[in-house]
Amino acid sequence: MTVWVRGDHLVRQRGPLARRPDERALLIEAESFGRKLPYHPHKLTLVFSAMRQFRDALREDGRRVDYRQVDTFADGLAAHFEAHPDDTLVTTEPQAHGGRDRIEALVAEAGGKLEFVADERFCCSPDQFDAWADEGRYRHEDFYRFMRRETGYLMADGDPVGGEWNYDDQNRETPPEDWTPADPPTFEPDGTTAEVAEWVEATFDGGYDDPYGGSWADPEPFRWPVTRRQAVRALDHFVEHRLAEFGPYQDAMLGEEWAMSHSLLSTSLNLGLLLPEEVIERAIAAYEDGEAPLNSVEGFVRQVLGWREFLRHVYRREMPDLATANQLGAEADLPEFYWTGETDMACLSDVVEGVRERGYSHHIERLMVLSNFGLLFGVKPAQLNRWFHAGYVDAFHWVTTPNVVEMGLYGAGVFATKPYASSANYVDKMSDYCSGCPYYKTKTTGEGACPFNTLYWEFLTRNEDDLRSNHRMGLMYNHVDNKDDEEWAAIRERAEEVRAMADRGDL
Repeated sequence: MTVWVRGDHLVRQRGPLARRPDERALLIEAESFGRKLPYHPHKLTLVFSAMRQFRDALREDGRRVDYRQVDTFADGLAAHFEAHPDDTLVTTEPQAHGGRDRIEALVAEAGGKLEFVADERFCCSPDQFDAWADEGRYRHEDFYRFMRRETGYLMADGDPVGGEWNYDDQNRETPPEDWTPADPPTFEPDGTTAEVAEWVEATFDGGYDDPYGGSWADPEPFRWPVTRRQAVRALDHFVEHRLAEFGPYQDAMLGEEWAMSHSLLSTSLNLGLLLPEEVIERAIAAYEDGEAPLNSVEGFVRQVLGWREFLRHVYRREMPDLATANQLGAEADLPEFYWTGETDMACLSDVVEGVRERGYSHHIERLMVLSNFGLLFGVKPAQLNRWFHAGYVDAFHWVTTPNVVEMGLYGAGVFATKPYASSANYVDKMSDYCSGCPYYKTKTTGEGACPFNTLYWEFLTRNEDDLRSNHRMGLMYNHVDNKDDEEWAAIRERAEEVRAMADRGDL
């Protein structure tokens, strides 16, 4: 029997590797993985380097490891079963929809046997979530409170520590002008990572092209943790230097501070280099030791224990329909500047450039800049989802699909109770982008009017049949009703100009 360790399940302290310490491990590095999408080169470097580092760590511990560097997974499995006839592979349940069927078919074709075991990279099991979800519709706040009670995290005698379940009202501040966050950690590539980065550049140059021609990413030096030791150091750095200020400024955006005080732990969590319980418990310990305020710690716990777990199970239960959902009938193609970064809109230009350079932007930039523009513009949800999946170092299909299709673009209505549509007011309130932007944040019509303003009102009228009856949209439609015909004519004229500019590539 052999433990098949897949590239996003690099867990040693639990799961099949921990339970079968004397059995061989198999890792398959398939080049075809890197050609499924125009992935950011840092994403490919991250995954392939983490796999090779994991291989070396297992071997240092005395584990027998077969590491297959092949073109396809089918090639790797065929080679394995040729070397080990009648072997049985033990591997964890995949998160991607259809992954189990694909893996079963590949192993059967190679003439082997297969056993799946539970994926233990999460706090909430499928049975746990299904029992909770059967009581009603998906509501994240209810799930989050359920998980707090189930785990006992930030609980005291059955009540939330501090007397409140969340501290959102304390976590929507913009930093003062003289605020400077701690520098984000950087992990200098060792020989293995440098070798992988060179291989990625040589192998996939032209393999991660955007639809408009040319390699779309413009990467800075690679910076992400690729080993368990580095991931723990990243956790230490966050808790010691960034957690205290994470809460109040978690929704803020500054053009010169791409990381703000965010944890930057999502890559390590999604690969299995860190486990959710350890990052949660480390943050809670900082609060208990007086090193971080409750609002910051609770906000972080909610992201990991609440949102991450919630989305994983919503994806599991709502696929495959979720991936193709488009309840608002959006028909626009993704604008070219999502790939090139070439737009005069300061917020979009900066955020897209950050993705091109680092394969990363934080969650508010993803939701209220990138997804918000896609929502207002009417981008087909599947197209924006594909871009997110390709562009982000921490992206996997189970992560991006509910975040982008549902939360960002209100594509399915399975848990989002309203579209997260916003004019320039939100960007101006939570960032410093508008002050240096050639578009006017206060203008909705005419030359120089901010596209967010124009498209916001056009979005409301374009989707009025679907949204007016939503009780959470009442105030917006009161404002719609207060505009006269002349103003609406000017809005529609400006919206046509904005769309034409986007199509020409000169927005």
